[in-house]
Amino acid sequence: MYFIANWKMFGVPKSVNSLNRVIKFSKLRKNNKIKLIYCPPNTLLNLFSKKLKATKIGLGGQNCHEENNFGAFTGSVNSKMLKSVGANYVILGHSENRSLGENDILINSKIKASIKNKLKIIFCIGETLAQKKKKKTHKVLKSQIIKGLKGVRKIENIFFSYEPIWSIGSGLIPSNKELESNISFIKKTIQKRFKVNKPKILYGGSVNPNNVIELKKIDNINGFLIGGASQDSKKFIDIVKKTFK
Repeated sequence: MYFIANWKMFGVPKSVNSLNRVIKFSKLRKNNKIKLIYCPPNTLLNLFSKKLKATKIGLGGQNCHEENNFGAFTGSVNSKMLKSVGANYVILGHSENRSLGENDILINSKIKASIKNKLKIIFCIGETLAQKKKKKTHKVLKSQIIKGLKGVRKIENIFFSYEPIWSIGSGLIPSNKELESNISFIKKTIQKRFKVNKPKILYGGSVNPNNVIELKKIDNINGFLIGGASQDSKKFIDIVKKTFK
């Protein structure tokens, strides 16, 4: 099971100390079946890399520029730069970035560049509330998968994170029946298009220590992409513990 901490726009250098409890927890022998991954802001990647060097905890960026080479893109960081400071993962297609103008074509370019630089990709897909109400969820998910992965042949290093946009940060989550249906659809779509048996599918969207008890019952979920709750080490650990309770 994968537990990915998306810190979003949070943290200063001293925030790295909050990892101590998680590092200690990760070294327990019974935790061999879990993989913890932190995705802090770019300003903390180097510090996180040093802190996590002697651990099995993974490190990723929250986004990257689509250009593979260095260039005149003020304020941007590409996948090559993420790799250079110790990142092995990157979140792409997150709804918060889609809402700022990222489309499937741009996300596709970022995915290809990240693959080239040997980063594992956490590929976010999900529908808006308006799309859900119009019963277009499956149509939207299929389109995002096909367009986002156009020209991509191998997906063994791609995690598909289903994040209903209307759920992120709202505290609301889909019913188990909805999740079963949508995640099953995602799995079948990927299997049909890429001829793979077991694609890695995560769920993200207001995951916390309280609702993870229900979320863990959903078939075909290989882990969680966790936002605000991951900024608190105790809550993050509680989510992991309750997944296996």
